Amino acid sequence: MKIYERKCLVCKDKFTPKNNTQIVCSPSCAVEYMKKQNAKNWQQEKKEIKIKLMSKSDYLNILQKVFNTYIRQRDKLKPCISCDKQLGKTFHAGHFFSVGAYPNLRFNENNVHGQCVECNLHKHGNVKEYDLRLQNVISDKEYNELLEMRHKPLKLSVDEVQELIAIYKQKIKELK
Repeated sequence: MKIYERKCLVCKDKFTPKNNTQIVCSPSCAVEYMKKQNAKNWQQEKKEIKIKLMSKSDYLNILQKVFNTYIRQRDKLKPCISCDKQLGKTFHAGHFFSVGAYPNLRFNENNVHGQCVECNLHKHGNVKEYDLRLQNVISDKEYNELLEMRHKPLKLSVDEVQELIAIYKQKIKELK
């Protein structure tokens, strides 16, 4: 089998390869070629690998962060839902029905409002005051729907979670 001269992919010099798979003329060109290939591909590959390895739980965590960011943006100029104190720079996206007890209401906008750190953490949500003020913030119809929905399961597929992430990222952009 005859091997023909080739042009090195790095230095562009002509060379006679030792086998038909050789694409560079020397070890130094091989190192340079691999550096270029790794630099181009690694960042993209890494991103693709991370996405392939993500579980539904990973996507839900991302959605929770994006959703909470949206709630903070939406409520940044409003007072605390529980104590009516003006919210400062640091406040939480407080859930009326807790995520642990009612995971189906985790991403319900009527269930989550800006809440000061003291009410959310130190007073465990300050639920009694939250309930009183929540009825003034949302309509009676929305409040009753929230009460009814707490017992209905919420089954989101990975595609639905990804769609919600995109929706809330867009809502954040619109608020800014």
